[in-house]
Amino acid sequence: MTKIAIFASGSGTNAQRIAEYFKNSSHITIDIILTNRRDAYVIERAKNLGIPAKVFSREDFYKTGEVFQELKRRNIDFIVLAGFLWLVPSEIINAYKGKIVNIHPALLPNYGGKGMYGSFVHKAVVANKEKFSGITIHFVNENYDEGDMIFQAKCELLPQETPESLAEKIHVLEYEHFPMIIEQVLEKQL
Repeated sequence: MTKIAIFASGSGTNAQRIAEYFKNSSHITIDIILTNRRDAYVIERAKNLGIPAKVFSREDFYKTGEVFQELKRRNIDFIVLAGFLWLVPSEIINAYKGKIVNIHPALLPNYGGKGMYGSFVHKAVVANKEKFSGITIHFVNENYDEGDMIFQAKCELLPQETPESLAEKIHVLEYEHFPMIIEQVLEKQL
């Protein structure tokens, strides 16, 4: 059984979609959802899905190694970042080389990097009058949004596009593709 840990910082819609996708899998399970925010709605989603959730601090993540120890204790095989906003420490990156994926709400390498997440990305894309946006699923390395690309899907921006309407289009792409791409990556690694 391949055990996945999902890291999320916000409402957790992608985490929920991934958990539901793998719910009846005989060989892949969502073992835990980890978050760096006590008020993140992903905690409630985890409860509703019957998945353990754990909140951790900056110190647990970067100084004491408590998060890394939790991953080892639980025998986690693969990590998914689903709206997780902190840079992953090198200790975890090195232990899970090629086994950490992230989704970004833009067509990288454009609109990536520190501070480029969620509505900040959509506002920038619309302000620059881009013709297309989309999602990028990529492996995670030591830098924000710079790991090797796995998959991209795009959508067209209409002349009257707003950051909010673009966000809706991006969510549709995320829900449609992220769980399937995770499954494909795992199948290649087995």
